[in-house]
Amino acid sequence: MSHLDQPVVITCALTGVLTDPTQHRVPVTAAEMAAAAAEARDAGATIVHCHYRQQSPGMGRFPTWDPDVVAEIDAAIRARVPDMIINMSTGVVGLDVSAPLACLSRIRPEMAALNAGSLNYLRARSSGQWAWPPMLFDNPVDKVEKFIAAMRATGTVPECECFDTGIVRSIGLFQQVGLLTGPIHVSLVMGVASGMPCKPEWLPLIVAELPQGAHFQTIGIGQREVWPLHRRAAELGGHLRTGIEDTFYLPDGTKTDSNGRLVEALVKVAREVGRDIATAAQAREIVGVLPGPHGPTSL
Repeated sequence: MSHLDQPVVITCALTGVLTDPTQHRVPVTAAEMAAAAAEARDAGATIVHCHYRQQSPGMGRFPTWDPDVVAEIDAAIRARVPDMIINMSTGVVGLDVSAPLACLSRIRPEMAALNAGSLNYLRARSSGQWAWPPMLFDNPVDKVEKFIAAMRATGTVPECECFDTGIVRSIGLFQQVGLLTGPIHVSLVMGVASGMPCKPEWLPLIVAELPQGAHFQTIGIGQREVWPLHRRAAELGGHLRTGIEDTFYLPDGTKTDSNGRLVEALVKVAREVGRDIATAAQAREIVGVLPGPHGPTSL
């Protein structure tokens, strides 16, 4: 079966990293994350990509790597939507990966993000000033190796996040030297100002650089421009991701009030180009995970 014949796996990125919940409606608590996951499931998503936030009052815009908090949120999602695949974020700046590794070991997610290369994470304002101090999102090979080893130990499928074309091409090299084995899953992150642009015409060239047989999805960062990108990805046999981590805007330019409305819009895009939407069982088969001993060993 070619990828074009496969049903589309829809991922919902529930919350993101630093969005202030007092300014935008993003889920933070375990109950809110579980409710958002259920809403995404009901709209057609079968995977939830999870970041985790501090739970103290007034601190919900900041991330946490506290294994107890992560396990509490993970357990709440699994209790509410047991068929969904959990995809855990692992992104940290710097070479100390002990905190995300502790969370991986604790909740044993079916999937986890594997940031596959480094990027100068930049954005400039119209005033000519940096939007934030220039930051290196550093993911050297030895850091990548530590995450891959941990994911093998927990039975977690890596989702290779690629922010630039050189990172995309590195995936084949990781496979060539034996770091990545089995089905390859690649997320093309497009729309970061210093990475790949959110332009549909780039997709055929980028997809051609993927290892043979690799699955891919688009992560479109932006506003209305993300929707033509997703449509082209669906036409090329890709899988699709949306959620308020990636965009607040629906195809007509209005601001969404929920993850569910974004997923509904993405399902419509996939169906308009003739693709079916994967069920939970089909998504597990495509990703390469089956129901098993995932989830926290204790809370």
